[in-house]
Amino acid sequence: MRSLFSVILLSVVSAVCAQDVGQIKVAKGAVQIERAGQRSAVTVGQAVRQADTLLTGADGSVGVTFADNSLLSAGPNSTLTINRYAFDSTSHAGEFDASLRRGTLAVTSGKMVKQSPDAMRVRTPSTILGVRGTEFVVRVGEGG
Repeated sequence: MRSLFSVILLSVVSAVCAQDVGQIKVAKGAVQIERAGQRSAVTVGQAVRQADTLLTGADGSVGVTFADNSLLSAGPNSTLTINRYAFDSTSHAGEFDASLRRGTLAVTSGKMVKQSPDAMRVRTPSTILGVRGTEFVVRVGEGG
């Protein structure tokens, strides 16, 4: 009985973790998504999930709209990971934590940051940005 409960619990946790948190709205040039260790080409309309990594090539760019209407755009040669995303559509409370390892990122924050100004963080190899405004741009050079 305990084993069956563990399997059911693991299935529920996996389903929650695999929840779609956003959607690819624009993709130009070479853009890939890495999910569970597998890379594939991005398509417009494709779901984005927590723990996904978006990778753009030298000619690539990608735009993502999240459940709270936050907009993220990654430019050429970028590597962006969605570490954590949680959003309550009723209260607009949530948490958004992303990592930009290289490249450029432009952000227009959505409902979550309007509700809780400290709800969004962007990590780079050298710093953690606590987002308090509604629009910003981050650039990480090749050396981090």
